Amino acid sequence: MILELLFPNRCLGCNRIIEADLLVCELCFQQIDFTHFSYFDDHFIKEKCRLLFPVAHTFALMQFKKENLSRKIIHELKYKSREKAGKILAEWTSERLEFKDEKPDLLISVPLHPKKLKERGYNQLHIFTEQLSEFYEIPFDHHLIKRNYYSKAQALKDKQHRLETENTFSITRAISGKHILIIDDVFTTGNTLATIAWEILNAGNNKVSVLVIAADI
Repeated sequence: MILELLFPNRCLGCNRIIEADLLVCELCFQQIDFTHFSYFDDHFIKEKCRLLFPVAHTFALMQFKKENLSRKIIHELKYKSREKAGKILAEWTSERLEFKDEKPDLLISVPLHPKKLKERGYNQLHIFTEQLSEFYEIPFDHHLIKRNYYSKAQALKDKQHRLETENTFSITRAISGKHILIIDDVFTTGNTLATIAWEILNAGNNKVSVLVIAADI
């Protein structure tokens, strides 16, 4: 309680004091660039993914633009160790994402290298994935895919380095006949998702879909 008085929770958009379990105030919430397309729509993310790998369905919660509020929210999730950010983003997703009769069999998130995980102390996607798992009653597996190399954050790489993803990931166990939803925070080139997707597709008779919190367009 003392910490809340000394360091009150503030809106990421306008900096006004808000309730402890919120990220933004009601007014700033209206400024978030939600995508408003469904899991089954044909849109630019699905088109980009299909150029790289066979994808069943795709979904993005928000648009990720320079200096917009979505960018601040993702930064809060990735670098501020705020557990509630993952939970709130999962809640916003569950309010907008409907699987209908094509619910995936398994949820996985893009893994961090163990060294990066130790540095950061947590994987920003784990809480988000676990919250979705609970809401949709779909199991998750944080260990199906492992990252083989330590690297800089994707946002710090130039375009050429972003394309150098060969052998970055590997699958850790046999899996076949499953529909797997790959979860990432920001969609940029799609190459990270493609590398993971091909590991899963080559492992057996699987299919993949993609869910990203924000799409960089």
